[in-house]
Amino acid sequence: MAVEAEAETAPPLAEADIHWDRLDKTRFHVTGAILFTAQSALLHPTAVVKTRMQVAGSGTSHARGISVFSHILKTDGIPGIFRGFGTSAIGSIPGRVLVLSTLELSKDVSRKYLERFNMTEAMRLGIANGVAGMLSNLVSCVYYVPLDVVCQRLMVQGLPGTMACNGPFDIISKVIKAEGIRGMYRGFGLTALTQSPASALWWGTYATTQQMIWRSLGYVDCGNKPSNAEIVTVQASAGMVAGAVSSVITMPIDTVKTRLQVMDNYGGGNPSVTKTARALLKEDGFRGFYRGFGPRSLNMSLYGTTMVVTYELIKRLSVKQ
Repeated sequence: MAVEAEAETAPPLAEADIHWDRLDKTRFHVTGAILFTAQSALLHPTAVVKTRMQVAGSGTSHARGISVFSHILKTDGIPGIFRGFGTSAIGSIPGRVLVLSTLELSKDVSRKYLERFNMTEAMRLGIANGVAGMLSNLVSCVYYVPLDVVCQRLMVQGLPGTMACNGPFDIISKVIKAEGIRGMYRGFGLTALTQSPASALWWGTYATTQQMIWRSLGYVDCGNKPSNAEIVTVQASAGMVAGAVSSVITMPIDTVKTRLQVMDNYGGGNPSVTKTARALLKEDGFRGFYRGFGPRSLNMSLYGTTMVVTYELIKRLSVKQ
């Protein structure tokens, strides 16, 4: 009787929001590793272009994104636009298991906790997803900042002001020798303090936007369930909105963080957030903080769309039989 009652009161959009307790965890992580690696491969060239545009002395900081892309292809060929991808793809696998587990568990706990409060479903989902996004990003920072430092240095090899290195392990060795383990965590504080709220904003915006779209389509208050095509379209649209909002707000911090992680020519002492920000202001004024905005906005919008579609597909493929 309890099971029947639970089935009768299940929300119409249950299949559009699959929770942690319904997932086959092994299938979830294996499928996620495969599909997210494929997704990263599609978006990696935009990250390389964005990073090149953000680094001073590259000769491309004031060029258009498509011009930078063409220049990399002309000088380095296809391998040039995929610099750092191998390291990123292999290194990301353990991190994804950790981050996705944190995201789903904290989302589930937050959602159940908020059920005791009188609020709209859109608000409840927005808060639960926002909390989950913030917690998972804090966990992500611990793992991914050193990986980010290595990958971005690989992306800008040969540019003025960067350290010449031969592969990821050489980068790790030289950074630790020069600055200790702290060198591998350049930009960690900046990333954690800014990207965690940004992640909360992304996931909160995504959940709220999705719920608003479902309500506008008339699915929330009726007993009908949307088709798979409708689910994918709505989730992709919500992901695009979340990516666009997040890219505008977080761009200045990303520019400072990127330069802080790859540049070594700021004179005496180690690079710092203050030195990096002052250098940007001196070179190009406030516009300097939005270097590479086009590629990054494209990257985050595409990432928001493809990541959500991929992520929700992984969850649907991983539902327990």
